[in-house]
Amino acid sequence: MTRFAALAALAIMAQAGTAAAQDCSVKVGVVLPTSVDWGKPIAETALWVADMMNEAGGVNGCKIDPILRDSQTDPKVGVDAAKALVDLDKVQLLIGAVSSGVTIPILTSVTVPAGVMQISCCSSSTRLTDIAAEGTTKGLWFRTFATSNVQAAVAAMLAKDAGVKKITVLYKNDDWGQDIGKLAAAAFEAAGIEVAGQIAITDGQPSYRAEVTEALGNQPEALYLALYPKEGISVVREWLSLGGTTKMIGTNSLKSDEFRDAVGLQYLNDFKGTDTSAPRTESATAFIDSYTAHFGSPPAGPGLPNSFDATAVALLAYHAAGKDATGAEIAAKVPMVTDPAGEKVGGDVEGFKKAIALLSEGKSVSFQGGTGAVAFDANGDVSAPAVEWIFGADGAISETRYIPLEDIGAFLASVN
Repeated sequence: MTRFAALAALAIMAQAGTAAAQDCSVKVGVVLPTSVDWGKPIAETALWVADMMNEAGGVNGCKIDPILRDSQTDPKVGVDAAKALVDLDKVQLLIGAVSSGVTIPILTSVTVPAGVMQISCCSSSTRLTDIAAEGTTKGLWFRTFATSNVQAAVAAMLAKDAGVKKITVLYKNDDWGQDIGKLAAAAFEAAGIEVAGQIAITDGQPSYRAEVTEALGNQPEALYLALYPKEGISVVREWLSLGGTTKMIGTNSLKSDEFRDAVGLQYLNDFKGTDTSAPRTESATAFIDSYTAHFGSPPAGPGLPNSFDATAVALLAYHAAGKDATGAEIAAKVPMVTDPAGEKVGGDVEGFKKAIALLSEGKSVSFQGGTGAVAFDANGDVSAPAVEWIFGADGAISETRYIPLEDIGAFLASVN
């Protein structure tokens, strides 16, 4: 039995065991890509938080019933899953999705029209900021992952440090890829690096020979890959088979065992990855320790502390709003959970118990989780530092450089 299947089985057993003891429950929708290797731990993390919250008391004494649906990183599948959760299960809170190309249509066509709060761990497109700024999200939207600006800037930093003079950008042809591809190209150019080409990669094609041939014709010294593992594997294998350079910079979406194994570790010695990071805080370290103790290995894939914090903040806000709250009422309580002046509470059962007690008294708290002290701006966005990562000699993902926000800002100031 896989770790994901075991967790799901335990969750079902726990629900059955407590049903008699509790006469109420609160359904929460969860739409995440459980059918891909890097998506399963994100979902496991969200379910783990729900388990801890239930142990701490649930939502006003009612058991949290997370209903998990697989998005398959496909917009249509994600929207259909979200519609079922909203229309049939009547959820007022939806946790998800991964990929802005899935999150945006869910937000605009399902959750906002239905008045349901939505929070994402892993969607970075700046289009989401624009949508919120336009007032389209009606205050129902939050995310715990920083915008694509961060990774784009860090990619330019890494390329410049490596002495790259000419680079080609390959990006997934969806909302996320188009956004980060454009931002990265601008960052490279601002840093004095020639962008030889910007090539869209559409998922599901039988071959990417034409796109790779175009990229080779530009004769770049390096590739920038804003791709998911599925198309990333096909593109990179095609690229290498035609003699392309092994010097590559990739986004956090390629933090994948599947990508590493299918491409071949021997071809990834010159690969460097970017990702947003938790600040170096006690709560971020505590998350790593707790995750490792619970799952038996440290958090290594993308979005895990972000999933933890998104779920925790949302469920605590649900408690503050009350078990019969609407999505708007839950969203209105998020500032009460992320108040910088509130009492600090940690991301464990005792921390959740403390938070539940304080929120029940009408007091605000400052949730301190895997990404530090969570705080949202008016558009539901967060800020974050970044890291450089590689696939180590043993294949494990290794963070090789921590990049504070001020260093990113200094770099941007120096090239603008």
